[in-house]
Amino acid sequence: MEFNGTTLVTGAAGFMGSHLVEYLVSKGVRVRATARPRKDTSFFDKLGVEFVAADLTKPETVPALFEGNVDRVFHLGAICNFSTPYKKLYPTNVAGVECITGLALKAKVKRFVHVASTSAYGPYRGTPFTEDGPREPQDDYGRSKRDGENKVLQRIKEGLPAVMTRPCTVYGPRCTDGAGKAFSRPTSITAIPGKGTQLLSNVRAEDVAAAVEYLSHLDEAVGQVYNIADDSHPTVEEALTMAAISFGTKPPSMHLPLWLVGMVARINGMTAGGKVPDLEYDAVRYLYDDYVVDNSKLKKTGYKFLYPDFTKSMDQMKEWYKAQIA
Repeated sequence: MEFNGTTLVTGAAGFMGSHLVEYLVSKGVRVRATARPRKDTSFFDKLGVEFVAADLTKPETVPALFEGNVDRVFHLGAICNFSTPYKKLYPTNVAGVECITGLALKAKVKRFVHVASTSAYGPYRGTPFTEDGPREPQDDYGRSKRDGENKVLQRIKEGLPAVMTRPCTVYGPRCTDGAGKAFSRPTSITAIPGKGTQLLSNVRAEDVAAAVEYLSHLDEAVGQVYNIADDSHPTVEEALTMAAISFGTKPPSMHLPLWLVGMVARINGMTAGGKVPDLEYDAVRYLYDDYVVDNSKLKKTGYKFLYPDFTKSMDQMKEWYKAQIA
């Protein structure tokens, strides 16, 4: 599938959305970026990208996004953290999906790519998460992403040529939300949660951007779900140590029992003043076991990861961070 019209990116002002916009521009794609109204659009102006403000929680603002020849949509507009309750997540992560997919179906777009989350799977069950596994989320964020997926599945039945993706923990330049921020900038995490031997799955934001764009061209991807995770599985201790070295902070050496980490996270959440703390309470629940995501389905399509190895990726993040503070 080739696209000659405008590509719409929702959530374009967010972490992953901004990386996707950059990637599409680098490939010469005509992009229409959207996010909630904002005064500062310099990021898009510098890229020569059209910015159209809209709010998924205000359906009357969304139809304008499809004016003209919009033939592809990447939907990344979402609230992405473990601290927001379901009631506040629903208007964006669920009802917002229903709204945007309905308009995309009406506009007869050639492809709709939905970016969800492996949080929809729920707790680890001893084997790597695969796309056909059960979706039994254990927190409000995961439930909202599962319910948003269900809206896409319904639209697929109605004829929307949609592809669904589930990135795992996403990290990289400009990350400010989600568990990936621990590997993207200096944080206040000074101790290793639990034994530190739990295996992790991570992915660079640049790979999420490249993978979803790649999948949008594959006719056989329509109606399918794809995990997005790199090839490596560092332990919690290894990942936090690498992050500390990369960002010039002292590597954590003390281990805290997970029940105590949870208590600290709960207190941090209560005293954060509405901000998302570095360690969120619901995120701690994922640290009791390994968290390994199977990426074989994506790799079988022929996709080649830009950053397949977490260790080498963090070496690059170290150089990026040095450049930012120079």
